[in-house]
Amino acid sequence: MTIDQLLNKLKFLPRAYKIYVAVLATIELVLFFLRPDTPGLYIQIPQLLPIVAAIPFLFMKGARSPFPRFMNTYGIIVFTFLALDYSLGDTNGEGHAGLYQIVTTFIPMAIYWFSQFVRWNVKHFKQKDSLIALGLATCAWGFVAFAFPPLPLGPAMFVLLVPWFIVLNKFNRETAVFATFWASMVYNTVNYYWIRNVMNVETAPSGLIFLGLILLIAYLSLFNVLAAFVYSTVKNFMFKGKSILLALFPIFFASIEMFRTHGDFAFPWNHLGYTLGNHLELIQTLSIIGVFGYTILIMASNQIVAYAFLQNGRKKFALFAVPFIIFFALLIHGNSVLSAPEAAPFYDAGNEENPTIAMIQPSIAQGAKWSKERFDSIVTKTFSMAMDSTKPGTNIILLAETAIPDHIRRQPMVIKRLHEMADEKDASILTGALDYKRISRDLNNPRRFEIYNASFLFTPGDHRFPRRYIKKHLVPFSERIPFDEVFPILNYVDLGEGDFVPGKETPVYGPYNWTPYICYDAIFGDLVRDAIREGSRLMVNITNDGWFGWSTAPYQHLNIVRLLAVTYGYPVARLANSGVSAFIDQYGHYDQNTKIFETRVIQRKMPLKTRSTFYTAVGGFFENALLWFLAVYLVAVFVVSKLKKLKTRS
Repeated sequence: MTIDQLLNKLKFLPRAYKIYVAVLATIELVLFFLRPDTPGLYIQIPQLLPIVAAIPFLFMKGARSPFPRFMNTYGIIVFTFLALDYSLGDTNGEGHAGLYQIVTTFIPMAIYWFSQFVRWNVKHFKQKDSLIALGLATCAWGFVAFAFPPLPLGPAMFVLLVPWFIVLNKFNRETAVFATFWASMVYNTVNYYWIRNVMNVETAPSGLIFLGLILLIAYLSLFNVLAAFVYSTVKNFMFKGKSILLALFPIFFASIEMFRTHGDFAFPWNHLGYTLGNHLELIQTLSIIGVFGYTILIMASNQIVAYAFLQNGRKKFALFAVPFIIFFALLIHGNSVLSAPEAAPFYDAGNEENPTIAMIQPSIAQGAKWSKERFDSIVTKTFSMAMDSTKPGTNIILLAETAIPDHIRRQPMVIKRLHEMADEKDASILTGALDYKRISRDLNNPRRFEIYNASFLFTPGDHRFPRRYIKKHLVPFSERIPFDEVFPILNYVDLGEGDFVPGKETPVYGPYNWTPYICYDAIFGDLVRDAIREGSRLMVNITNDGWFGWSTAPYQHLNIVRLLAVTYGYPVARLANSGVSAFIDQYGHYDQNTKIFETRVIQRKMPLKTRSTFYTAVGGFFENALLWFLAVYLVAVFVVSKLKKLKTRS
């Protein structure tokens, strides 16, 4: 659009709209110059004036048709001044913004778009085609939810999504998006229902946690919606007689999964490749293609079978063999790998260079864990198990994440006892605890302290302050509000989150060259590769899955860690406060798995890493390539969309 065209268009805008824009802009300009120099979120009654001035325009006679334009204009104008207010900050350079202005900007817009969303859904729930599509998509994604370990449907993953692909092929884009969204809501609800258990122990209001769970499920569902939208956009596009973009769709889906592992919103929990974790033979190819390679195989298999269902002729019967070919190829390769002598469970564990590790699972109830009144009894129980139940000759004793339920610097007697235990047992002791560092004495600064979720290593004969590892990947909204470093104003928001600061170092502790990982850290392949490059030969993963009660969550977490062990040939000693704890060798064999909420000490000699996998060498390049592929593919989809519109007009 040229400048002349834009000016001509502006001439024909309704007079009321021009007055509306002028009134809002004038009010915002005045408020901007009257803003107080208050860091963070400030309260100023006059900032309600824009919404008060907008209401008469929004509900005046004949406003129903231009209502979306009025609403969007309101949001743009107010948000622009909000951004200006925040970016200029105060005399100290600290960003700030009016709380009333934030509320009156986003809540009306959210209500409006939610009402549009409801109307859109009501329309589709009345349409027969939409209901059929919804039934097929829900059948597909609903069964996929039962494929993640410990649930049993993993081997069927090569065909479970066929009904969804039929929906994508047979129905229009809007119907496919509608069906995919609600099917994904069902899928993610089954996958993440256990987050609700946090309501039983978390300090934040239970209603807020429940709302957060719904928003998380909706957010994760949008990734599948994006996939459906893209597929429906490119499905009829041919380039020189070939559906190139459609053929590349499985890689695109894997690139979406890769995108979910990056940034402050990273949540790489339910990659489709994790569904095969119940079967050791089927996951050995992870060492070559990684979990994203498995996702590509799964999506390609389902897409091909769906295509076969929709075709006529003899050739289609050959396509039905694809999932069986992939399945048996993985099975044969896995059996071949596991038949090697060195792939025997915990091979050569008795070697003198290998450490004997004891893991203490005290099963402290999460509701009681942070009780000041029970601190002494909790610590005493854990320490007594370590002293009484570990065998002579133990080299490393592991205590769980936040086994010391306090900031360790505030507990000098506990530090003293741990030094004494390390000396008496002649063993290194790794324990989880919180830590802090004062960074400001300004009482108005919300970041006066940096708080860390950390682990501490006590070694025999060394009575200095223990070596510390700080958790690097923090759980979004539970341990940290995303982007609080980019937008410091978020530090003033208190939703009951941990408000931790992530660590930056990846230590490798001697003499056995092992690396600690705290909870969420252990499911990120980039952290594993970092440690292996530094010479690490063993992952020690301490966690506390007690937040999630009796649920599938601890087993899902264990499964992801196991698959990473196979991918990188990286043995794991995994200790969970309330289970599931286990030893995992470099081929994925389990040993001494505990039950959930079982009080137990498990101990064994642990073999170190002796194999190098292909994916360890190429994984970083492959995953970066997926991110680039995502960007290029989306650009191609945009171009295709424009070409289709031009073709339709002509």
